[in-house]
Amino acid sequence: MSSSSAPYYRKGSPMTVRFNSVIGRLARLGFSLAGTAEMSVRGRKSGRMQRIPVNPHVYKGAQYLVSARGHSQWVRNMRAAGGGELRVGRRVREFTAVELPDDEKLPILRTYLEKWGWEVNQYFQGVTARSSDEEITAAAQDHPVFRITVRS
Repeated sequence: MSSSSAPYYRKGSPMTVRFNSVIGRLARLGFSLAGTAEMSVRGRKSGRMQRIPVNPHVYKGAQYLVSARGHSQWVRNMRAAGGGELRVGRRVREFTAVELPDDEKLPILRTYLEKWGWEVNQYFQGVTARSSDEEITAAAQDHPVFRITVRS
């Protein structure tokens, strides 16, 4: 949980940025690692599509995007744009997005950490899939979650 009034955000290290670049490039070429995809969302200031690799997460049949690093630029852009695109190779799926309130995030965050914790635990400040409901709920404000609906 963030200790200041500023929204929580943890910038990736130079190594992480390079790794994400490779993961995004692989997704563009059609290689999805453990379900990764490249997301494109329109920049709220530039108007240009911004690309970032993401880990789409399915919970009870619905799809979600979780921001492990907090209130990042893609989160701010998603709030403004209300949707974007997911790409793996030539398959591009447009989607709309609705941000969940903190009190609805618990099961999504827990199952997200169960699947992706090996990659994202460092951004959750000690909270893991085995943390108590109270600990995960307390961390929810620092990790935006969007329910996405893929357009047919």
